[in-house]
Amino acid sequence: MAAQQNPADEFTIGIDLGGTNLRIAAVDAQGRILERITLDTEVKEGRERVVADMCAAIAEIESRLPQANMLGIGIGVPGIINLANGRVRQSPNLPGWSEFPVRDDIERRLRTHVILENDANAAAVGEKWVGAGRNVSGLCMMTVGTGIGGGLILNGRIWHGMDGMAGELGHMTIDPNGALCGCGNLGCIEAYASAGAITHMAMAAIRVGRSPELARAAEDLGELTAEIVYIKAKQGDVVAREIFEMVGRSLGVGLANMINVFNLPLYVIGGGVARGWDAFAPSLMAEVRKRSLVARSTPTRIVPSALGAEAGLLGAAYLPRMYEEGEHGKNRRL
Repeated sequence: MAAQQNPADEFTIGIDLGGTNLRIAAVDAQGRILERITLDTEVKEGRERVVADMCAAIAEIESRLPQANMLGIGIGVPGIINLANGRVRQSPNLPGWSEFPVRDDIERRLRTHVILENDANAAAVGEKWVGAGRNVSGLCMMTVGTGIGGGLILNGRIWHGMDGMAGELGHMTIDPNGALCGCGNLGCIEAYASAGAITHMAMAAIRVGRSPELARAAEDLGELTAEIVYIKAKQGDVVAREIFEMVGRSLGVGLANMINVFNLPLYVIGGGVARGWDAFAPSLMAEVRKRSLVARSTPTRIVPSALGAEAGLLGAAYLPRMYEEGEHGKNRRL
């Protein structure tokens, strides 16, 4: 009789495929990272180069765990995913990947099943599995970085919507006559609360001479980032503080709408901008209390990500455990 596989000797591979960095990790059933490799995403070299780098890194990780069995691979991708055929429909960070059969290509090379998922959905899975959402059946995850994405877990399952595009939280309208968003709409949350929006607001203030401190920082460092604006806000710069108050109010309006619609127990803010939680949380919470009867009447929680930058990586690693035989239609509850 063949020896039974010990679950402790099984692992999955999680991949966080970003436009700049490619992070790959082996993760056990408890969410512990056993091995990891981080590479530059060589987008300019073409998608075949990126996939080749990915597969080589996975092979390297497998070689470091010779006694363990790899159960499958999950990949979090920034963009719109065709869940049925495992292709990237559209991704601003991955030019040239449209309709590329990335899932089938990797399965052919490595002979294991691969699950492709939107990166914000993967982050929501990570928080539900081993993060802030471990003790709830559903949550809303908002990833606030260069842009704003979102993921919904309803009754323990990812909510993909009709065609895999549910969770575009960054493109909720919070001001019908507001700033132009990259999506073509006016007044999206992304135009007021993303890292790109923070930088845009700071540069606008510099151009009209409102913040000498930000101007000096931009000149000294050669650039202005959302992180620099956050540092200046913590140091007391009035304009930087106003910008983060705007971030909080904007997120608060969007979250109040989500709370009123879904009545979920937990709303998680992740992404790089979440590191500035203390600068924007007070105005966020005040806006939610003002605008949401549901939030005022229920024990709704709004919290920063417990996993930080690891949420998407760990969530991607859980995907092979979540789906039977790699089929999205047969997903188990988290």
